[in-house]
Amino acid sequence: MQTVPSALRDDRQEGNRYRGDDALTDLLHQAGLPRTAADMRALVAGVLAAPDGQDPDGWLVLAGEALPGELAGQLRALKALMQAAAVPLPMDHAGRLAALRAELARRGLDAFIVPRGDEHQGEYVPPRAQRLAWLTGFTGSAGHAVAASARAAMFVDGRYTIQVRAEVPEALYDYKHLIDDPLTDWLADALPPGGKLGYDPRLHTAAWVERTGKALERIGLSLAPCEDNPVDAVWTDQPPAPLAPVVAHDLAFAGVPAAVKRAEIGAKLARDGIAAAVLTQPDSIAWLLNIRGADVPCTPLPLSFAILKASGDLDLFIDRRKLVPGLEAHLGNQVSVRAPEELGPALEEIGRGGAKLLADPAQTSAWIFERLEKGGARVERDSDPCALPKACKNEAELAGTRAAHRRDGVALARFLHWLSVEALKGGLTESAAADRLFAFRAEGERFRGSSFDTIAGAGSNGAIVHYRVTPETDRPLESGSLFLLDSGAQYLDGTTDVTRTLAVGTPTAEMRDRFTRVLKGHIAVSTALFPRGTTGSQLDTLARLPLWAAGLDFDHGTGHGVGSFLSVHEGPQRISKVPNSVALQPGMILSNEPGYYKTDAYGIRIENLVAVQPVDTAGAERPMLGFEVLTLAPIDRALIEPALLSAEERGWIDAYHERVRGALLPDLEGEAAAWLRDATEPLGG
Repeated sequence: MQTVPSALRDDRQEGNRYRGDDALTDLLHQAGLPRTAADMRALVAGVLAAPDGQDPDGWLVLAGEALPGELAGQLRALKALMQAAAVPLPMDHAGRLAALRAELARRGLDAFIVPRGDEHQGEYVPPRAQRLAWLTGFTGSAGHAVAASARAAMFVDGRYTIQVRAEVPEALYDYKHLIDDPLTDWLADALPPGGKLGYDPRLHTAAWVERTGKALERIGLSLAPCEDNPVDAVWTDQPPAPLAPVVAHDLAFAGVPAAVKRAEIGAKLARDGIAAAVLTQPDSIAWLLNIRGADVPCTPLPLSFAILKASGDLDLFIDRRKLVPGLEAHLGNQVSVRAPEELGPALEEIGRGGAKLLADPAQTSAWIFERLEKGGARVERDSDPCALPKACKNEAELAGTRAAHRRDGVALARFLHWLSVEALKGGLTESAAADRLFAFRAEGERFRGSSFDTIAGAGSNGAIVHYRVTPETDRPLESGSLFLLDSGAQYLDGTTDVTRTLAVGTPTAEMRDRFTRVLKGHIAVSTALFPRGTTGSQLDTLARLPLWAAGLDFDHGTGHGVGSFLSVHEGPQRISKVPNSVALQPGMILSNEPGYYKTDAYGIRIENLVAVQPVDTAGAERPMLGFEVLTLAPIDRALIEPALLSAEERGWIDAYHERVRGALLPDLEGEAAAWLRDATEPLGG
């Protein structure tokens, strides 16, 4: 039995002390649960490797249903004890890099590339997969490091040029731009002729491996796949895989039974002569099976893989310990739950005899392609078959997101009223404002957390497009400045994402000019009518024209897809300069978020979510589409310069504010209601 430090034995929750592993095992047996304290320690370790949920006791269902109070108390005590004992080792940049280099030398590798992503290429990765942060200290959302025998480099894009210098030691790593500084140029200089760059084929897509392999061949280098990750070999306190409860997503919110989805997509595979599709994106699997989880922050995903067969049968590769009681009944007898380590053999088996199998090379790891080909499969390289139907929300999903946006709008109105009072008092910081908004949202029905890390940028911090507040950068909201607040929430019935730029005190004429130009672009997208077959790339210019007229622009896309209680960044739809062949279709939800950023001064962005809807236009020769605005939050009238607006644009703003007022007022009272009435008054003029 593990020795428990006496200082850690006190479980302050309910005053319980952990009485030891033997006592816990006895309680488990008394409850009829065929588990030991060792099993519970492993379970709790996985729970601690997942994000904290809204319900602090939600994880207990993984131990069993209707646990006796004494057993539940001991499990809480064990969790508290293990959490207190799980102190990470101090960050030793040089020591960790040296350990990795020694491991590479042992394997005969000249260098190794460490990406930020995990096996699913997801936006959020669990602690176990945060190899880049463990090795280098870099905590941004994009980038990779390369460690060679004598040199190392950190590649990030323009969003992280300041952050990388603060987190990654210049004495150990060269700073390189992810796009402007080709990886091959650095490798050609750092590696000997004929050198081998090691990589983990589970963490890189097939497309990346093929592209990078060819580029290296041209300079006399080669890629070398590793059976296991060298970083894992030297990461002595690497967390386990996360274990968060996987639950059924209510049909009232999903709209379509999982069996129907599987049958429809399976039938399409059959029509295309495809035996099965390999699904690697957890959001696709969650949507397909009407399940949700909490393995990573901000997105309700159960990390898993799946193989969907043309018959509609599906093999789900997931740690069974995550499934709440009754979930397998929800999945049905056409879904087989299999252990994650069975995926490799299953890929080989299903490909035997030259079966035609679908996999997406842009999202699927090279390791999966290797296992399919090893089994003899003929691989059809095409997009995830769930991506498009998932993007086109059904009526239940649209009704849910409308309801979620109403509740979100109420929370935003309460917050904006609070901010209007507190900001001018002085001393209010970015982090305090973000925390207060979260608290308002958390009071709402069906709230399940943030949909991404809030961007709260005061003054010059607002000019950093993907700014994240830290204790070192936390600025106060000062009079005469702008405050850019980009935030969102996950609700059981929908996902929100909204940005408002707010004047603190009196804005300058330049601020009003730039804000109004951004607003004009926002309105142009909101009111656009377009024929079926139009892509988001074809609409992107509408958001930029008012800025272009003044010699201005912004360097991010105008809009991204949004899921339904899923990822806030969802494909395949988008509105962007980058060419995109995916046509906008009814039911798709996108953001509409043009902006303007003046370096070292301020940032402006106005973001609503919109849904693509059919439009009945008199005399139209082609079927037409338009956007339904979902977000309900006032736009700061103090920043609008009416002289720059047309009568139609002023009419749109007044109509939007009238709709916001009508939707939110019934759920507001007192000073917050009075504030909303004032904030949504007509512009006039």
